[in-house]
Amino acid sequence: MSLLVAESLEKNFGGVRAAKGVSFTLEAGELLAIIGPNGAGKSTTFNMVGGQLRPDGGVVRLAGEIITGLPPRLIWRKGVGRTFQIAQTFVSMSVVENVQMALISFHGETRAVLPATARLHREAALGFLARVGMADVADKPVNELAYGDVKRVELAIALAAEPKLLLMDEPTAGMAPRERAGLMELTATIAREHRIGVLFTEHDMDQVFAHADRILVLVRGEIIAAGTPDEVRADARVKQVYLGEHGVEAALRARKARLAQAGATHPTAEAT
Repeated sequence: MSLLVAESLEKNFGGVRAAKGVSFTLEAGELLAIIGPNGAGKSTTFNMVGGQLRPDGGVVRLAGEIITGLPPRLIWRKGVGRTFQIAQTFVSMSVVENVQMALISFHGETRAVLPATARLHREAALGFLARVGMADVADKPVNELAYGDVKRVELAIALAAEPKLLLMDEPTAGMAPRERAGLMELTATIAREHRIGVLFTEHDMDQVFAHADRILVLVRGEIIAAGTPDEVRADARVKQVYLGEHGVEAALRARKARLAQAGATHPTAEAT
């Protein structure tokens, strides 16, 4: 059974059909990217899975359970973490306090006496920060961090509830190129080690083709191509409407570089 199943998702905004029968699956430990030109329906599809939008038709299942139309807070409690295009953190709080707040909320302790909150789940929070390489700045205020480090803190917050599924909306937006590669490599490593499915949208094609196991290409609300990076790169329709020859070749170079760096050890890696 697939971790995530989306079946025939539909969404209309007035006379605009933003999603037209969108269907896909996502497995545990897999990174699935949704790409497409502006207005393709990426965010609409993404937000129907996360509960920000209620589909007009279709079904979303998480580990076999229907979650269609549930509010985001309930979807989160069922094992779905999320990061945002613009990092969502409490900037005046320390790094570890941000993760503690996520744990406090998840455990339903938001009415805890204020003096006690600084002690609640601190060790667990430090453990999640260690996963993302941020434990050494745990007591530093978030507003003193570089933006790439803030994104890592946000990832730790998303992981705090031990999600089965991680939704990442433009995870590398606003980051420097080296920071982008580092964040996506970290995400891929965590996802595979902990069997977390990752669904992400991304405009940086270097990161998509270097790190995604499979890619969905949306155009005008419909999937026009789906498959491995190599299969999508070779699809004539994708070249025509989105990537273009230059984009395809750049994406191929990025994927080859990532595989060379990793030694092509991942079981789904393909020699090209």
